[in-house]
Amino acid sequence: VVSSSVFTRPLELKQGKPAGKGTITISAEEIKDTRVVLLEIEARNLDKKDFLGKSDPFLEFYKQSDAGTWQLTYRSEVVIKNNLNPCWRKFSVSLQTFCGGDFNKSIKVQCADHDSDGAHDLIGAFETNLTQLQKAGDGSPVEFECIHPEKKQKKKSYKNSGIIRIKSCKIETEYSFLDYVMGGCQINFTVGVDFTGSNGDPKSPDSLHYISPDGINEYLIAIWSVGSVVQDYDTDKLFPAFGFGAQVPPSWQVSHEFALNFNPSNPFCQGIQGIVDAYRQILPQIQLYGPTNFSPIINHVARFAAHSAQQGTASQYFILLIITDGEITDLDQTRQAIVNASKLPMSIIIVGVGEADFKAMEFLDGDNGVLKSLTGEPAARDIVQFVPFRQFKNAPREALSQMVLAEVPKQLVSYYKWQGWPPVK
Repeated sequence: VVSSSVFTRPLELKQGKPAGKGTITISAEEIKDTRVVLLEIEARNLDKKDFLGKSDPFLEFYKQSDAGTWQLTYRSEVVIKNNLNPCWRKFSVSLQTFCGGDFNKSIKVQCADHDSDGAHDLIGAFETNLTQLQKAGDGSPVEFECIHPEKKQKKKSYKNSGIIRIKSCKIETEYSFLDYVMGGCQINFTVGVDFTGSNGDPKSPDSLHYISPDGINEYLIAIWSVGSVVQDYDTDKLFPAFGFGAQVPPSWQVSHEFALNFNPSNPFCQGIQGIVDAYRQILPQIQLYGPTNFSPIINHVARFAAHSAQQGTASQYFILLIITDGEITDLDQTRQAIVNASKLPMSIIIVGVGEADFKAMEFLDGDNGVLKSLTGEPAARDIVQFVPFRQFKNAPREALSQMVLAEVPKQLVSYYKWQGWPPVK
């Protein structure tokens, strides 16, 4: 596709038999321009198209190719409210896709009435370019008449099929994860290890903390898999590592954020190997206990993230890896801690080890809806990624790290975009 400027293939049925229904053509272009066009659009007095209801309008944008053909660049959502005065959600399209970076290239805008059978009815269309669209903004919209060509030909008294109003049109630069990292953003990686009694006695082979004769367990594999990828983004390779849910010497009080190296004033471990060594050394020295409280360690990292955010630059981002057997005692406090952290430069990765029911972890992940605190406050953005280790027991180690870190780049970008902070350099 990339090496051919235009790539055409016949459409086929199964087993490579020609479908006899034409061809599909794909064209490729390299995106060198990272700018995006942000548009806010509404309409007034659109023609009624449905016999019983009004219309369910949507917009389509086309750019003109060098050969003169029209290529679809964006299709809006359908306003299903039978609405002849719709207001579409604000949307963005890459400048390259929208008009090839040429502000004077012709753009065709079509407004149509959506039909569930796919036979959408044209309401009207107009042609413009980005230079004209850009005149919209600061409370002064740009208006275009929506013209249906057949109606215009048939009726002398025909004026238009409605008015499309461009409420605002802005050009912004959209930065990628790599732009931020190459621009000097430091990734700060913190590990939290679950040392609660539900893991089982580390001396017993059926314990999740039992170190097998070949020197590993699920906790160690998770630390290695995630840490080995993240450490490449951290220049000093010093990682704070904590345990929670155990009784620790000398007082044997239960702690929910104790340093793995027993040095609270300097909890940093040298590299991932340093975390592994600290974990192995501490295991025989503590008493697994409970309850399983996540909020103290989340709030611990959030304090550092909050301090960094005050600088107002995209210079520090924090990733907290929690490895747990899945039982959680302080769910309400943890929900609040995550909602608070969602406003900070921070992501939380939870790896569930063992065979427990991980419903609470899946709930915190927020993939099935926005996570809310007990008081109903929604998270500002989705910052939790939960991965059950058992799905990766027989997979290559890279598969786990790939899944675990899949959402971090977009979480980082979404935070800095929300704040309006460009890369430092």
